[in-house]
Amino acid sequence: MALAVVVTLVLFPLWTVLATSLATPQDVIANGGWVVWPERITFEAYSEILDGGIVTRALLVSAAVTIIGTALSLTCTVFLAYALSRPNVYGGRPLLLLVLFTFLFPPGMIPLFLVVRTTGLFDQYAALILPFLINVFNLVVMRGFFQAIPAELLEAARIDGAGDWSILWRIVLPLSKAVLAVVGLFYAVAYWNRFFEAIIYFNDQTKWPIGTVLRQYVTGGADISGEAGAATAPQSTQMAVVVLATAPIVLVYPFLQRYFVKGVLTGALKA
Repeated sequence: MALAVVVTLVLFPLWTVLATSLATPQDVIANGGWVVWPERITFEAYSEILDGGIVTRALLVSAAVTIIGTALSLTCTVFLAYALSRPNVYGGRPLLLLVLFTFLFPPGMIPLFLVVRTTGLFDQYAALILPFLINVFNLVVMRGFFQAIPAELLEAARIDGAGDWSILWRIVLPLSKAVLAVVGLFYAVAYWNRFFEAIIYFNDQTKWPIGTVLRQYVTGGADISGEAGAATAPQSTQMAVVVLATAPIVLVYPFLQRYFVKGVLTGALKA
């Protein structure tokens, strides 16, 4: 019973957002801005915002940044985590302490802005990826997972003549699908939801990702469609943007949810 109540409390706002985005302007106005069950389903709000071009372009920008950023971050995290998980690696301990220092004392907004500007990343999509390439929490989780792999297995492979690259590619990574899925999802969610950095680093608003466009539209009430006298109610349009911005992550999560307990808890306990 308690679980049913919690699930209802979680799903009801999501359903209200979806129902409002599919409602007609008359339904939205009649219900005071929010619709629980639309009398007639319409996709006018989605057609309006997608025809304008801004939301479509923002979705493509977010998709590209998420795919490229997640691939690069996952690759760099795997390499660094594997190196730090091996015992007696030269300089491994000082490097680990340096990485943990950045976790305890992260850079502020102004130093990060100065780095982005001086390195020529200003108004470039790379500004949404390179400064955030490795997340320390994800690195610690993956390192702990790699440490949990039996050392005897790796030593047996080394005796058979396998090198570090071969051990990583043929043994470690196939055994680490759970943590790779979890960390990859963490990176993907972070890149997809990145909006504040685009406001700071981009002068060209056409380069904004979907998160920044969503914030600007919902908080500022801007007309994304760019068409005067749009027939769709503002609430429907806003909720349609919310649905488009959240749907990709919501759809991907169920396929990776089964890896969460094994991937995160194992890495955290061994970190």
